Amino acid sequence: MITKEDMVELFADMKQNAPWDISKPLLWGYFFADATKAKLEGVSALLKAQGYQIVGIYDSKPEASVPALWWLHVEKVEHHTADTLHVRNQEFYKFAEEHQLESYDGMDVGPAA
Repeated sequence: MITKEDMVELFADMKQNAPWDISKPLLWGYFFADATKAKLEGVSALLKAQGYQIVGIYDSKPEASVPALWWLHVEKVEHHTADTLHVRNQEFYKFAEEHQLESYDGMDVGPAA
């Protein structure tokens, strides 16, 4: 689970090293995982209704001995601080639990373009 301390470290690192201005909106990507593609397809409509862009649902390309894992990637241009991103992560952990997804797996960030 991603902690608030992780968010503080992330923002400190971005402030020091990122080639973009963290005081402006950025493109945030969020990732959910489940063994069932249909579950991710179902929740993608809920996330889209909340303003998230669906990037895709991807198969983890499992080995024969390992069950498949599917990944849902959504994005949204948002302005965050360490505090607001921590809150968003907590919301997504709860969302994953409520919809019986295997996990909310965190986020990535880039320039809003």
